[in-house]
Amino acid sequence: MADLTFYTNPMSRGRIARWMLEEVGVPYETVLLDYATTMKQEPYLSVNPMGKVPAIVHHGHVVTECAAICAYLADAFPEAGLAPPTSARADYYRWLFFAAGPLEHAITNRSLGVTPTDSQQRMAGYGSYDRAVDTLEKAVSAHRYFAGDTFTAADVYAGSQVAWGVQFGSLPKRAAFEDYLARVQERPAYQRANEIDNALMPAPAPAA
Repeated sequence: MADLTFYTNPMSRGRIARWMLEEVGVPYETVLLDYATTMKQEPYLSVNPMGKVPAIVHHGHVVTECAAICAYLADAFPEAGLAPPTSARADYYRWLFFAAGPLEHAITNRSLGVTPTDSQQRMAGYGSYDRAVDTLEKAVSAHRYFAGDTFTAADVYAGSQVAWGVQFGSLPKRAAFEDYLARVQERPAYQRANEIDNALMPAPAPAA
């Protein structure tokens, strides 16, 4: 049994964790789960009772939620240099959790057709979709990466949100987003992770 086990499905947010694992560069075991069966059954429910992926188990410790997995791996393997020094983590934490909280909620609600009224925006953590997107644009425009001039785990998580949003249309194709993605998607670990997950995708059904 490997010290680090990764539970995933190639058609899931597990792609974010895969990218982070490839950036860390340590050996890990992959366990592929199916949405309708193994993801909703034991033994996986003992790992994550939510029945969702991804999850990792490192030396017996379970970590779920993509942002948490990215932050955990950056701290567990400091030699990879994916977290700033603790004295310089303000932007790192800010944008990592902005992407995990307000940004994801704004995108999800918009996809579900939920638009908060002016008064409801005071209750919603993201305010409005447009405000969240404009804030994201300012973040990727301020520096080369989310936490400054050095690539970090915040770029794995928040960068994945930008990539998926632009690809699937849940974020607008603004020049700032595309310029940022050109920087992060050239990384060998990103390309390697994509190759691994693409190879694990189910084969298309034969034409009738």
